[in-house]
Amino acid sequence: NLPLIVLWLIFAAVFFTVYFRFINLRGISHSIRLIRGDYSSGNHKGEVSHFQALTTAVSGTVGIGNIGGIAIILSLGGPGAIFWMIVAGFLGMSTKLAECIAGVKYRKEHSDGTVSGGPMYYLEESLKLRGLNFLAKPFGIFYAAAIVVGCLGIGNMFEQFVYATGGTDSYFTDKGWLFGLVIAGSVGFVIIGGLKAIARVTSRLVPFMAIAYLVLAVMVLVLNSSKLPSAIYAIFTQAFNSDAITGGALGIMILGFQRAVFSNEAGIGSAAIAHSAVRTDEPATEGYVGLLEPFIDTVVICTITALVILVTIYEPDLMGQGIQGVELTSKAFASTLSWSTVPVSCIAILFAFSTMISWSYYGLKGWTYLVGEGPFKELIFRFFFCLFGVLGSTIQLSAVLDFSDAMVFVIALPNIVGLYLLAPVLKRELENYQAKLAVREKF
Repeated sequence: NLPLIVLWLIFAAVFFTVYFRFINLRGISHSIRLIRGDYSSGNHKGEVSHFQALTTAVSGTVGIGNIGGIAIILSLGGPGAIFWMIVAGFLGMSTKLAECIAGVKYRKEHSDGTVSGGPMYYLEESLKLRGLNFLAKPFGIFYAAAIVVGCLGIGNMFEQFVYATGGTDSYFTDKGWLFGLVIAGSVGFVIIGGLKAIARVTSRLVPFMAIAYLVLAVMVLVLNSSKLPSAIYAIFTQAFNSDAITGGALGIMILGFQRAVFSNEAGIGSAAIAHSAVRTDEPATEGYVGLLEPFIDTVVICTITALVILVTIYEPDLMGQGIQGVELTSKAFASTLSWSTVPVSCIAILFAFSTMISWSYYGLKGWTYLVGEGPFKELIFRFFFCLFGVLGSTIQLSAVLDFSDAMVFVIALPNIVGLYLLAPVLKRELENYQAKLAVREKF
């Protein structure tokens, strides 16, 4: 099967990579300087620093899929799928750059210093620039409504919590309501303070959980270092495997691309909502920062997860039988570090928690686009978001969750159209910034 949404996102990623002259490779060093604060100023408008905007956006993409999703594509496509996942991750960096430049350029600044931005706003402007004013507001409304619905299905982590506390023998197996209340209370405590509170939490939580996970993974790789060269070799050589059992080379490619776009969300536009609130007077700066997101999420964390599985428990004939997803990845860690099951499961829960608080902000900005700004209106949304956190842990909401997941990917259709329409504007913005930067660096 060829998922059309995956092809839509990959084609856009290839287009923007070529259009911006491989900025995804050329711009990494400048991205790092920006998140270090080398070009920051207290006089810039916005709510959060470059680093905080990045960690908020990364927390929205790094989740259960980075741990469990990799085990699934290895089961279906073998090591070769990881090669195409990495390729798609690199390509997605260019799409993310375009989204973030557009998000900052067309954001709305409010009298209290807060900011609203994202695809809802730049979709409007992109259509107005082409004289399609009659479509501008409907496209913005469609995106905003879809992301409000989509955010309600994000971050249900109850099953992983039960697994971490003993599986079927866990005390919490039949106490989803208790777990839901704790999670809803924790999320509510964070998001009630707005983006600045979310950014303070993610700027500490994201580095901690990413570093903790990578440390555990590197320990496993070091202890199985003799198998590492063959695992890397398999990733590259099996990427072009035409074996019908694994679905052929095209099937392997699609699996890798699918995992990448589902993981880093490049082309969906959600992260641009967080990036648009950055303190900067140059939209292009946040484009540079944004391109790091798919690199961290897909190229680093997903690839490390794949290598851990490949050097420990990977057996082509046995993968996917009996256990899969996060449980399979946890088993891979435990095969070398017997004590690691609980830490890995706890990290997975933190990944899911951080995803929830970031997506609450995305949904909130979609909500205020639809109903207007105001403390009471924001409180209504936060209440319903936390309520769904409780419901997701207590009753079966599979139909609702499936629908919300579908809405998240449907919004990629108008988002990419908007980016295509804005492409010349975004390129001028990037080139103007690069020219200013060259003069600054010269003197």
